[in-house]
Amino acid sequence: MFDYLNQSLFAMFNAAPGLSGWRLHGAIFAAEWVIMIVPLGLVLMWTNGAPGQREAAVRALLTAMVALTMSKLIGLAWFHPRPFMGGIGQNFLAHAPDSSFPSDHGTSMFSVALALMLSQLREVRRFGMALLVLGVSVAWARVFLGVHWPLDMVGAFIVAAFAAILVDTRVGEALATTLETLMQSVYRRVLAAPIARGWLRP
Repeated sequence: MFDYLNQSLFAMFNAAPGLSGWRLHGAIFAAEWVIMIVPLGLVLMWTNGAPGQREAAVRALLTAMVALTMSKLIGLAWFHPRPFMGGIGQNFLAHAPDSSFPSDHGTSMFSVALALMLSQLREVRRFGMALLVLGVSVAWARVFLGVHWPLDMVGAFIVAAFAAILVDTRVGEALATTLETLMQSVYRRVLAAPIARGWLRP
């Protein structure tokens, strides 16, 4: 049932043979580079964010770490081949023949997006919602280009949601506070000079 549904949905979203031009380059950009908005956004929230944004960035980082750890454990416990490994559909993006379920790209983007959407700050929630929309575009692109199954992305969202719920508990909050304290200490030592000059927030 799982494989049948995967293959049926994959046939709907995977690109047709001969994909080229702006559609190919746009899909590759979405599949490979849009995810860079995640670390860039978190770094900007940490270095120049208003009060509360630094805490939200740390919680999002912790959520991503938990989600990706879960994703790797699932991949080790259950190997699921990618479409191109079985000669199914069209593949337009080079990728290692490792387990496809759940998607690391999807897990990363969805986990950070969901964590930010749980913030009390409106601007942080808006950024989280924007990341969620971008995460859907990344998920589509990676299926479109043939390196993932649709259910890899559904699995990524479920793992991300579970991680966000875990980090939103008291234990998760305590871990986030500890991580923030550690990061504050390292940040203020490593970047003491630009902080002293007022280029970065202390």
